[in-house]
Amino acid sequence: MPDKTIALNRRARHEFSIEDSIEAGIALTGTEIKSIRAGKVSLADAYARIEKGEAWLIGAHIAPWEGGNRFTHEPKRDRKLLLHRAQIDQLLGRTRSKGLTLVPLKLYITERGKAKLELGLGRGKQLHDRRRDIAAREARRE
Repeated sequence: MPDKTIALNRRARHEFSIEDSIEAGIALTGTEIKSIRAGKVSLADAYARIEKGEAWLIGAHIAPWEGGNRFTHEPKRDRKLLLHRAQIDQLLGRTRSKGLTLVPLKLYITERGKAKLELGLGRGKQLHDRRRDIAAREARRE
């Protein structure tokens, strides 16, 4: 059984030119993983940041689980990303020196039931770059 895609950040590929991608785990609570499996996730305004030697997912919206009680999770809380120290150091160096941004591309569930996030290392596109990409896509379509 292949990985099950839960959420795609389609805007990320439109607004950024993705140079590299990396897989990261996410530290979640019980009600969060239940909402993710139900597909109630939005990565539209999310981004990742490295602070104090830890990677964080900021701005991702995971809707509260319907079966939860008053102790359910905060929908827009910052979530820790699970990466190896060498990966964090590499990402920190690349984002600081080259002006790259960490953007979440895809959230999926693995065969073993773990939630994973595909992070892209991207450079922001200017308006004329976006128009050029759209024109090239239209030309390929015809």
